[in-house]
Amino acid sequence: MKIGLFGYGKMGKMIERITQERGHSIIAKIDADAQYIDYAAMDVAIDFSMPDAAYNNITGCFKNGVPVISGTTGWLDRYSEAVAICEKHQGAFIYASNFSLGVNLFFELNAQLAKMMAGLKEYNVSMEEIHHTQKLDAPSGTAITLAEGIIQNSDYEKWALDNADEGTIPITSIREGSVPGTHSITYESAVDKIEIKHEAFNREGFALGAVIAAEWLRGKTGVFTMKDVLNLS
Repeated sequence: MKIGLFGYGKMGKMIERITQERGHSIIAKIDADAQYIDYAAMDVAIDFSMPDAAYNNITGCFKNGVPVISGTTGWLDRYSEAVAICEKHQGAFIYASNFSLGVNLFFELNAQLAKMMAGLKEYNVSMEEIHHTQKLDAPSGTAITLAEGIIQNSDYEKWALDNADEGTIPITSIREGSVPGTHSITYESAVDKIEIKHEAFNREGFALGAVIAAEWLRGKTGVFTMKDVLNLS
């Protein structure tokens, strides 16, 4: 499989190594302000670029018949526009806030637990996420996805950083050291608490999941999620 890589930071370099280990090749590395992009040479594109470049990267691929995997956060105010362009050009697209296979299983566990806890008003939910000091956004995209999973399956209405108003899921964001990513969800009452946690040991799982998603997406048409890749739908 011939892959166009949009964004060549730490994640891009890790994806490059994993694609080669799995028998694929990176035929283009596109960073900011690329003057020429050979879309015709790509079987699929993987986008881990900057937020202000992601929309143009992704839609440019759709317009040129290239399926896209994107893990870039911070551009989702234009997600629906990108989906419309994908559908117009009969393209293929997977966006995920986190491509780790374990995290996506954790998303499902979180949603199921939220359903089970929805009727138990004795418990209050809270979330905590810990990442390395170089991570710019807070809360993480993964934490937001987890919060949305709770909201969809409970009476909670919104999330907020360090805010415990009624109907709000409080999220604590911690930035320390070189932590790849730890996410915890806690339900606590006066008598006990229930906690689920996912802890990444390194960033390789994120890159591996993106490459597996690219392998799955090739040859398909439509807008998908990691639930489709993992057959969890």
